[in-house]
Amino acid sequence: MTILDNYRLDGKVALVTGASHGIGEGVAVAFAQAGADVAIAARNTDDLGRVAERVREAGRRVAVVQTDVADMAQLERMLTQTVDQLGEPDILANVAGTTLRKQILDVTLEEYDRVFAVNLRSVYFASQAFVRRLLAREASWGKVINIASMTSYRGFDGSSVYGATKSAIVNLTKMQAIEWAPLGVRVNAIAPGWIDTPLTAGMAVSRRQWVEEHVPQGHYGVPEDIAGLALYLASPVSDYCTGQTFPVDGGFTAGSPWPNPVGQVSNYT
Repeated sequence: MTILDNYRLDGKVALVTGASHGIGEGVAVAFAQAGADVAIAARNTDDLGRVAERVREAGRRVAVVQTDVADMAQLERMLTQTVDQLGEPDILANVAGTTLRKQILDVTLEEYDRVFAVNLRSVYFASQAFVRRLLAREASWGKVINIASMTSYRGFDGSSVYGATKSAIVNLTKMQAIEWAPLGVRVNAIAPGWIDTPLTAGMAVSRRQWVEEHVPQGHYGVPEDIAGLALYLASPVSDYCTGQTFPVDGGFTAGSPWPNPVGQVSNYT
């Protein structure tokens, strides 16, 4: 056996929320290509059908589970349907999320509660239900992957509610990792930067230009950039890693480049 074999997920069952497009789709497909059977959960079943076909093309079984993660009853059903169709899950990727671009003074209680329900409460209780199932079957190995954000570390105008949930994900990941380490459960998070997804496709040209000028690598990422790290964190090769949050943002949280054209090498001599 080589180290590359430890990236395989053969014999594992993975559950991915928010799997109907973008990052969630990329993660689900990567898991399937590495040998896992995958339950894909989201509200939009039309898009889930397309993702399911990609999982089948990788030669793996798939369970399509329509779920609104903000609904506590649906969270429980999501786990039950995964078990009924594929067996007990070994890996949980909490990818589902929503955003809100609004000034603090304009945010309503309903908007606040919705973002927290999707981005934080669902992660808390989906993970709880997942680990309870691991305990019930006396499993000694499990992986939880959460999705944080660059707003976990930096402030952005109009992103207060979203940023608060994503900052909490970083701390929750640490708490989960500490409590569940004795159970053999590893918990880590990924903090994406600007990634090309259907959610960012409609972004104004001026905003995309600003992003490209301020990201050291000079461009948006793609879902596969996140999926590669998710596969590492889900696989046995990362078993000694827990409680960490990994930025995947082209260097944005490390700092911004000098205001010279993207791609031009500065002369510091």
